[in-house]
Amino acid sequence: MQFLITGIAGFLGSALAKHLIKEGHQVRGIDNLSTISPNPLPPEIHFTRGDINDRPKLWTLLQGVDCVIHLAARVFVPESFLYPTEYNLVNVGGTVNLMEAMRDADVKRVVFISSGTIYGHQTEQPVSENAIPQPYSPYAVSKLSAEHYIRAIGRAAGIETVSLRVFNAYGPGQQVPPSHTPVVPNFHRLASQQGTLVVNGTGLQTRDFVYVDDVVKAMKASTYMDGIDGEVINVGSGVESSILDIIKEVSKIFDQKPEIIYNHRRGSGPSRMCANIRKAKDLLNYEPQFSLEEGLRLTLQLDPYFQTHNNH
Repeated sequence: MQFLITGIAGFLGSALAKHLIKEGHQVRGIDNLSTISPNPLPPEIHFTRGDINDRPKLWTLLQGVDCVIHLAARVFVPESFLYPTEYNLVNVGGTVNLMEAMRDADVKRVVFISSGTIYGHQTEQPVSENAIPQPYSPYAVSKLSAEHYIRAIGRAAGIETVSLRVFNAYGPGQQVPPSHTPVVPNFHRLASQQGTLVVNGTGLQTRDFVYVDDVVKAMKASTYMDGIDGEVINVGSGVESSILDIIKEVSKIFDQKPEIIYNHRRGSGPSRMCANIRKAKDLLNYEPQFSLEEGLRLTLQLDPYFQTHNNH
């Protein structure tokens, strides 16, 4: 198959691209390389540096494409409160622009990578796709809005659409920006340097941490499975883990007890978040393969940062 991956130099995009190339598919990619450290891509990929709002460039790249996997987005929740206009422009406007270009180029399927953050505060856990979204950040609002645009335009234009609500993905190659750092790479690097771990809130808040290879399997299945047009599907591990659970596992990996500072001034988001993955199992034959402990150890072994710095 011929694929176009938007946001291909990001964490999930680059991981997916490598898997598709290994399976013999043809892959094109577009990315504006706005991330701090874009991930390296296999030479077989036809890469174009460009913006998701550049319609002519998108139209050219879409010629002959069987399926688009749409990952291009601004992705940092705290940052979205500072720059909501920019998040709307990229995450919503860019998605609409892509859908119009797909319509004009007669591309028949798109897999949109949405986010579990659209659920916000939910009393019933694990949370299913039937829950009423309560997005608490501009980032979450932008992802939910993009889901609706994709479905509406897809229905009108005859484009098959699938939206994957990916929960807290982690693994080797996850970027570490100078601020708003994701919890797993942040704790890994600080622990490797015997640094102090800063926990927002009590550390008892829970999330669904899902290893990158499991997410890739769900993304790949969404590109070819029948009977999933218009569906919204959770992708997670189905296991609820607290921030303190992450610290416990990281401490075991590094065989140390790091110092912990609790920052009660900064909000920690919803108190609980875990994906009900029954729908993914039924529609995508999805079955997570990696436990939290195994995923964290693999991240340490395979992440280029640790291979370069020989921290452990």
